Amino acid sequence: MKTEKLTPFLISPDSTVADALQRIDGNGKGILFVTNTYRKLLGVITDGDIRRWLLKTGELKGAVRQAMNQKPKTVYRQEIPQGMELMRQYRIAALPVVNAKGVILDLVFREEAGNPYADQSSSLKETPVVIMAGGKGTRLYPYTKILPKPLIPIGDIPIMERIIARFRDFGVGEFYATVNYRKNMIKAYFTENAADYEISYIEEEKPLGTAGSLRLIPGEFTRPLIVTNCDVLIHADYSDILKCHKDAGNEMTMVTALKNIVVPYGVVHSSENGAVRSMEEKPKLSYFVNTGMYILNPEVLKEIPKDAFFHMTDLAARLMEENRKVGMYPISEDSFLDMGEFEEMRRMEQKLNLKSE
Repeated sequence: MKTEKLTPFLISPDSTVADALQRIDGNGKGILFVTNTYRKLLGVITDGDIRRWLLKTGELKGAVRQAMNQKPKTVYRQEIPQGMELMRQYRIAALPVVNAKGVILDLVFREEAGNPYADQSSSLKETPVVIMAGGKGTRLYPYTKILPKPLIPIGDIPIMERIIARFRDFGVGEFYATVNYRKNMIKAYFTENAADYEISYIEEEKPLGTAGSLRLIPGEFTRPLIVTNCDVLIHADYSDILKCHKDAGNEMTMVTALKNIVVPYGVVHSSENGAVRSMEEKPKLSYFVNTGMYILNPEVLKEIPKDAFFHMTDLAARLMEENRKVGMYPISEDSFLDMGEFEEMRRMEQKLNLKSE
């Protein structure tokens, strides 16, 4: 493999984990190989390694060398056929082909066919999912003057149907949808098109925010539930999100996505009396943003006031004020697709390769 084709998969040990996550987004394989300037292999870092590092430390500026696996699996050229079996056995996305000195010469990839979560196809069978589908979608006018936001098509499939399909990959069969604006259109569409799942509709008489309508759901949940906005697609292992929620002992877990913002100017840092302390050319700022997908323990629903406008962020703030555990599950920027604005809708279509649909 030529150097320019290797480059998207190589990273310096001194790069930050935020940079690594962005590079992983770029190569689309979920993995980077950590090398020195001579391409000698020092370690490997995956999106899972980064997630574990962030959950442990919360430090986006940590060096890749701190989060990487220092004992990666490798193969020599003559071992490539055995390497294919090795990747299948250990679910490794890619293996480096090295020489006797440990220098990377090539990469071999395990091509995924069909559903990448096929082995998780019943992992969330008993997990209820609530889709918040009651908003007017004012940012998407004039589309939402005609269609409710959940039925806005991405390609030729409504966004809510795509969300449901993702959860169906993990065996979810119990869906709730909170509805208000143009609710009859939503119910009519899914009555006709819901083939192998059922949706229970929770009807708001007035807007109740992103959490208020949860108090309208009859009965009580006995296990954690997933709540998601109706305008986001999350590329992640949903069963792993639930597992991390339980393992961490969280009462509420937010799925968060890395967001990188480049300031398009030279930034001046000053000190007292207007003295220039330093200058920084086009710095990059990195933050985690709320994606609008949550895991909730059933008991926290009692914290939501009845018949009142109340957001999920209000619920998180209330739990934190009571010193109850609110955690996050970080994903990469490219794993979070939001169709709340026109530009983001176009990005979602590009990400899903829907240009030909």
